[in-house]
Amino acid sequence: MTTDGPDLLVTAVEGSDAWRHTSYGFVHDDAHALLAPLGDPGAVEVTVDVDYDQQFDQAGLVLRAGAETWLKAGVEFSDGAPQLGAVVTLGRSDWSVSPVPEWAGRTVTVRASRSGDAVTVRARVDDEPFRLVRVAAFPPGVPVGAGPYCCAPTRAGLVVRFRRWATGPADAALH
Repeated sequence: MTTDGPDLLVTAVEGSDAWRHTSYGFVHDDAHALLAPLGDPGAVEVTVDVDYDQQFDQAGLVLRAGAETWLKAGVEFSDGAPQLGAVVTLGRSDWSVSPVPEWAGRTVTVRASRSGDAVTVRARVDDEPFRLVRVAAFPPGVPVGAGPYCCAPTRAGLVVRFRRWATGPADAALH
C-alpha cells in the first residue's frame, strides 16, 4: 500500500481472492482489505478507478464479520468486460453480476448500507445517480469491519487506485 496525494494505491498479490466453497469447491480468504468498525445501522462508501482489465481483477468494498460471514461488492473484470456485482458469504459464497462495459476506465463509487437484517448495495459511475445492485440478508447485531478491498486471482501486477473511503449513517429508505 502506498499513497499518491489523497489516493490509496494497493498492489494486489497474484492469487489473492475471497470465496468460500460454492461451485468451485475452494476457499480463498486472502483479499486485500483495509477495515474499520462499521456501526449497525451504518453505511460505507468506496470510490475506485476501474482501470483494470484482466480476468477476475476486482475492487470495491467489503463488510466482514469473520471468515464465514462477509459481503464484497464492486466491479470485477470477468468474461471480457467489467461486471458490477456482489458476493455474499454466509457459510458459502454466492455471486451476482451485471455487465457494465461502459464503466471501463472510469471512477466508480460503491455504497453498502447496513440496517436490521440486510445490507443494501448501490453503485454509480462518475457523478451519475446510484443504482441498486442488491439487497442481501446479513446477520443483525454482529460487529463488522468495512472498507476498501481488492484482489487479483489470476495475475500479478494489479495496482488499484482508491480515491475515497467514508462511513456514515445508513440510508433512510430502500429506494
